[in-house]
Amino acid sequence: MPTVAKGDKILVSGANGYIAMWVVRILLERGYVVRGTVRTAAKGKFMTDYFTSLGYGDKFEVVVVDDIEKEGAFDEAVKDVDAIEHTASPFHGNAKHPDELILPAVQGTVGMLKSALKNGTKVKRIVVTSSCAAVMSPPPNPTVFSEVDWNLKSPKEVEEQGDKAAPMTMYRASKSLAEKSAWDFYEKHKSEIQWDLAVINPPFAFGPPIHDVSSLSSLNTSLQTWYNVVVSENPKTKAALSDSNSWVDVRDTALGHVLALEKAEAGGERIITVSGPYIWQEWLDAANSLSPSPLPSHKLQKGFPEILQGEKVYQISYDKSKEARILGIKFHTQIETTKDTLEDFAKRRW
Repeated sequence: MPTVAKGDKILVSGANGYIAMWVVRILLERGYVVRGTVRTAAKGKFMTDYFTSLGYGDKFEVVVVDDIEKEGAFDEAVKDVDAIEHTASPFHGNAKHPDELILPAVQGTVGMLKSALKNGTKVKRIVVTSSCAAVMSPPPNPTVFSEVDWNLKSPKEVEEQGDKAAPMTMYRASKSLAEKSAWDFYEKHKSEIQWDLAVINPPFAFGPPIHDVSSLSSLNTSLQTWYNVVVSENPKTKAALSDSNSWVDVRDTALGHVLALEKAEAGGERIITVSGPYIWQEWLDAANSLSPSPLPSHKLQKGFPEILQGEKVYQISYDKSKEARILGIKFHTQIETTKDTLEDFAKRRW
């Protein structure tokens, strides 16, 4: 399957999101032309102003798709593009009912593929942003997951518990069901399409934001959590700082999305883009190790450094071999991501 060439036009859905803005920026930096979908003209104006300020005004255009659940929502947007990065999908922990997350995730994803089948006559590849939430549900014991794993537990829990399911269970179910629906659609219509499908599965994404965050309260979910642990003055318990998961720098998973368009061998693959596992105390140690402090306005808490004494146990980690073989990303370290993020917060006077 031939992949994209410099100068090709790439459609990025949900282009104003945390990961998506970096996807757009890297695409522009690598010589592509980008059409981004947003839900409102105001969100589009922020993006247009930002990319014009970087000198890409003539290479970036915005189209408004106000409701990604609507039948044919992307029918016009997919016309005359060479590839698609479908990133649009909600991520928050405030859902009261599963459909708040599941319907836009599933219908938005299948809707994009339907539009590409109908009008995407030039499309060569579609990359869908999934999540490690589609790979795993939190395990009782330390576990190493890989691309062969699927989160079947969260959809089952949501089916059984309905709106009594935990909001993060609803989110994980939405990502698992959306990715499954993408692969099912692709397999069903393989004989009718000239494009192939690749999926990127990031864990929690941290790192400096370039999307429209005018205040701390408008931070995206994962970065808000990072700020609350590393920067905020709220007291942290030893149990909370002992908690572990896996992470990726937002710039690295964004690059992964672009490489998944460029590399022929990414076609037909789901690929986990992960920097590595972490224990929250490690982030506090990383922040406190930086001298001078990139955020001098804050006295950073030390936490409980003794948590990291002895053998470290990471509850959730991932096999990185497939990503290394196909994409070969050089991932940011915890220190690098911490420094860049704190410097960004300092510029914003947070």
